[in-house]
Amino acid sequence: MKPSLSSLPSLSSLAPLPALLRYQTALLVRSQRWLPPVILYAVFLGIGVQGGQPILDSLAYAAGALLPVAAWLVRICVTNEPPAARSCTAAAAGPGRAHLASLLAAFLAASALGGVAAVVVTAISDATSTNARVPVPRLSAGAVGLLAMLVSALLGTALGALANWPLLRSAGRSVPAMLLGALLLLVTTGSPAKSVLTDLTTGSREGVVPLPLGALAGALAVAAAAMWGACVLSSRRG
Repeated sequence: MKPSLSSLPSLSSLAPLPALLRYQTALLVRSQRWLPPVILYAVFLGIGVQGGQPILDSLAYAAGALLPVAAWLVRICVTNEPPAARSCTAAAAGPGRAHLASLLAAFLAASALGGVAAVVVTAISDATSTNARVPVPRLSAGAVGLLAMLVSALLGTALGALANWPLLRSAGRSVPAMLLGALLLLVTTGSPAKSVLTDLTTGSREGVVPLPLGALAGALAVAAAAMWGACVLSSRRG
């Protein structure tokens, strides 16, 4: 459910970005609209990740599943406010800054979810290669898993920023765009998501923990460009 206008905090404190971010995070938590994507992600991991499986393969699976969830969380955050409340927030803090806060709230939520998943997967998985012959350092694998989750959270946020308001206004266009975009990001050669998943699965076969810094840099660049474009457009459209 969406929060009512009467439940919103005073807008006089929303001008600084940290205050806007706290505001958007509170809206997300209180709306309970985060429950479906989080539950679906947990079910997806429960089906695909079992104790004793190779750690890097399991982390790749968990990171890949996080990307569409992150985009879903962005859709929740950018549509969470009633229209009147959104107008008030934009008037008090500026449309671009208000929109940036909603995108950052979704990114932080996705990153936290991915961090929890990485810790759980690292703890229950078998610290060996795919053929179970080569030991894999558990802590190093867990750290790389966190980087992979960050890549997925960044790209999911970028996708959500481009596939929702202010670029696409209707759910009939936004939802298919997010689904198609997530699929393309995961399977297209050159995508940072495809790169980090390939690194993890290749490392699992060889028993070597990769360091996907190139994929992380690419994801940061894509996310920054997408969020900047969405915020600029939100300022023009009010």
